[in-house]
Amino acid sequence: MPVPSIAEVRASNSAFDFPYVPIALITGGTSGIGKAIAEDLARITHGNVHIILLGRNRAAAESIISSFPRPTSPEAIHEFIECDVTLIKNIEKVTLDLRARLPRLNVLVLAAGAIDLKGRNETEEGIDRKLELAYYSRWKFLFDLSPLLHTAKEKEQVASAMSVLGPIRAGKIDLDDLGMKKRYGLSKFSHAAATYTDLMVEAYAERYPDVSFIHIYPGAVRTPLLNIFSHWTLIPFNWLFRAMVYPGSVPPEYCAHWLVWTLLLPEGGASRWGEKGKRLGPNPYYSGSQVVEKLWNHTEAEIERALAVPS
Repeated sequence: MPVPSIAEVRASNSAFDFPYVPIALITGGTSGIGKAIAEDLARITHGNVHIILLGRNRAAAESIISSFPRPTSPEAIHEFIECDVTLIKNIEKVTLDLRARLPRLNVLVLAAGAIDLKGRNETEEGIDRKLELAYYSRWKFLFDLSPLLHTAKEKEQVASAMSVLGPIRAGKIDLDDLGMKKRYGLSKFSHAAATYTDLMVEAYAERYPDVSFIHIYPGAVRTPLLNIFSHWTLIPFNWLFRAMVYPGSVPPEYCAHWLVWTLLLPEGGASRWGEKGKRLGPNPYYSGSQVVEKLWNHTEAEIERALAVPS
């Protein structure tokens, strides 16, 4: 497939015909890339979309929703769900609610994340916080909501799930230390998060082959995630880091056009994408059912263990 221009991408998105009101859930939807995707979906549907923004900042969500075009369909709903996705229990509470009230799900965007320079930092459920945001939380959303995506596909509608992360960072992982509890480092984390995600989309595509499961690298994007220093003595260095990254980065709105275009492609199965519509090949380090199932079994056990931790 030839890589389209940004003008072609915008035109394709704007011309996309939804003969139904699509339902979209966007985690990390109150800022950065998630916010921009929500705004683009609202734009191309003229507000006639059921958008669920999931995040922690209600004021930001209300501001975003107020900017959406006014819908003409009674089925169009623009709503916010407050949820801290660093805890698996919180995610299960949300997905139980959604499965009870949504007839289907057309678009699932997993964009909540965090960047810092700390080492292993466990949540109260015993999972490394960065790895939880990049992988375990997303696995849980997919596990619980893929049946709703499958229902959409059965109705011959768009059915796409996207994990916004970084397939270009895929690397070798320690198959005897899944979850990185024995050995941890920022480079190891980066390789693990990317490779785990590659294997995750393969696993879900095997179970729901008609649904599109996408792992995509958005490129360098000007979002709050560029504030990588949190200690007060280092906060001024965030300005320096952003200044270094800025020349090669793009605004979230530009990035969102490409991501929405990828979401609307008609194909099912697992796929890996780079920035600006560049399709990537399979993970160069791991493939095949044995490794995929080993990670699946580990993750399923880790999720069950996290849910059993007393609140």
